[in-house]
Amino acid sequence: MIAEIIVTGDEIISGRILDTNSQWLSIQLEDLGVRVLYHTAVGDEVDALVSVFRIAIERADLIVTTGGLGPTKDDLTREGLAQATGRPLREDPSTIEHLKALFARRNRPFTEAHRKQALFPEGSRPIPNPRGTAPGIAMEVPRSGRGPAHVFCLPGVPAEMREMWARSVGGMVRAILGRGKVIVHRTINTFGRPESEVEALLADLPWGGPNPRAGINASEGTIILRLAADGNSEEECQALLEPLVRKIYERLGELVFGENEEGLQHAVVKLLRQQNRRLAIAEWGTSGLVGSWLGEVPDPAPYFAGGWVISGVESLASLLAVPPDLASQQDLRQSRVVEALAIRCREAFQTDLALAVGPFPQDTPHPDAPGQLVLALATSEGTQTRGMGVSGHPAIIKPLCAKHALNFVRLHLVKSGQGRA
Repeated sequence: MIAEIIVTGDEIISGRILDTNSQWLSIQLEDLGVRVLYHTAVGDEVDALVSVFRIAIERADLIVTTGGLGPTKDDLTREGLAQATGRPLREDPSTIEHLKALFARRNRPFTEAHRKQALFPEGSRPIPNPRGTAPGIAMEVPRSGRGPAHVFCLPGVPAEMREMWARSVGGMVRAILGRGKVIVHRTINTFGRPESEVEALLADLPWGGPNPRAGINASEGTIILRLAADGNSEEECQALLEPLVRKIYERLGELVFGENEEGLQHAVVKLLRQQNRRLAIAEWGTSGLVGSWLGEVPDPAPYFAGGWVISGVESLASLLAVPPDLASQQDLRQSRVVEALAIRCREAFQTDLALAVGPFPQDTPHPDAPGQLVLALATSEGTQTRGMGVSGHPAIIKPLCAKHALNFVRLHLVKSGQGRA
């Protein structure tokens, strides 16, 4: 079954309001085994809405809209649907009574403008809205030579839309699909190789399907492998996915750090917990981002002991107990400076490990030339450093550096854990 999500409103088209409804609805539909193939945004014009509805009804089996169901003149979803399907709008008496009672309970006047919310295309039915005044619309649109298109119109207010989905529309969609339809998703997260190289290592995965199917995308250096399978039971889906998961782990090895919502920070804290070790950090180039991420992991203490955020030469000189003028003369990207910071941090926090992140990579004359980031990790066995080239759009450089820092710790813990086994 193919689905299309339509979001309406000039405020969406203008970019003044971010459309989060389409993202949320896509997740709900895919979890039910419905493939969302189209996202459409349309402004508050009847002719445009009519055109969008006609196209959607022709190419999608399931259509979910959000927005345009209120009482004002620019709420035009019902008019667009009625004209697109050739159905006149009819007033629903039960909805009128419900609205009147609702306004009375809220001590608000019920005006003629609010009667608009009781208009429905002939043959459609209301979807109750427990929290708001705008009911939704459910409608089947016959199509020649094939099954009908199922249309669900929901309010644009996210909280109302989500509750209506949970109480009504989700169950309606499940009923349309029939019992037994199951889809299982699995996401595997990797770090350390670019997207093209990861894809090349897994060239024989079923990219694009049909069943099971694999997809790949990158997010600030993290390469995400998305797997999905559909079948008559969860067990059947898992059986389809298991060979793909096994292949990914075997071929990518230490590049894999977690699944689903797990980030590198989760992987690091998990390894620290398993090995009963404590980590402290000293950050310059990442401005506290590494510590912030580690702090977001549930129950990171005592394994993440805390850290320092360094903003300039003065704070570095204070921590290393050297005069500021001497520190300012140093090449702060030299490994020995970052090493000294890691050692000092480990001593101060009395931890098993301490990570130091050097200054932010300098801009280079050539946009594609990487800047240098220096990392140091102090342990009871000694200190190791790593210098790496970091390049990319300025908006992602800092989180990319933070991920490299966390991955540096992760790989050390993986190797030290193997040595303890």
